[in-house]
Amino acid sequence: MRRVWLSRPLGIFWRALLGFVVLSIVLVLVFRLVPVFGSMVMVERKVESWVAREPIRIEHQWLAWDQLSDHAKLAVIAAEDQRFPEHRGFDIQEMRRAWEASRNGGRLRGASTISQQTAKNLFLWTGRSWLRKGLEAWFTLLIEFLWPKERILEVYLNIVEWDQGVFGLEAAAQHYFGVSAADLTPHQASRLAAILPNPRQWSASRPSAHVESRSAWIRRQMNNLGGSAYLERL
Repeated sequence: MRRVWLSRPLGIFWRALLGFVVLSIVLVLVFRLVPVFGSMVMVERKVESWVAREPIRIEHQWLAWDQLSDHAKLAVIAAEDQRFPEHRGFDIQEMRRAWEASRNGGRLRGASTISQQTAKNLFLWTGRSWLRKGLEAWFTLLIEFLWPKERILEVYLNIVEWDQGVFGLEAAAQHYFGVSAADLTPHQASRLAAILPNPRQWSASRPSAHVESRSAWIRRQMNNLGGSAYLERL
């Protein structure tokens, strides 16, 4: 009798786990093919605004890969994940360097790849917990296995947050510079990439000295990577 009582919750758990695995695979396959018109972070920001009774308007417009500036693609890779074409979702070398720096007394810095950030922004919530990190790893593996690199970067550029209520490259280009995402200059693209670590506090159109310095560093990295020809590696 005791075994039957214990087996029921266990059976429910395994069925729920199987359902989650199947649903997540289906979602990732669907988003490989269709435009992504929203993300869980957008939903989170909306909910936060309702709770705070400070409504925000979400600015977002999906653009296909060919409509996104090559300068912006390269700037984001240079700023966020220079080994993006080579790794399979996790930059082990960068993770090791971050861990060693923290052991030597430095601040524990993030080592998230573009793939990890795409998984988090699209399917999960912000914040830090072991549950979210575990789910982030699962969805990162799925998109790396089921999507080409171009698709990962395309989705990332279309959903990443660039200011309060501003999501995606087209909305960011219009918001900061009054131009389309296809017309961004290298300087503008590097400024947008420079504010990604803190997009709700930093401005691409009115950059602080720190943002301007980071922007200049990103442009040097873009040149070091070989310019737009680097994107052929994707």
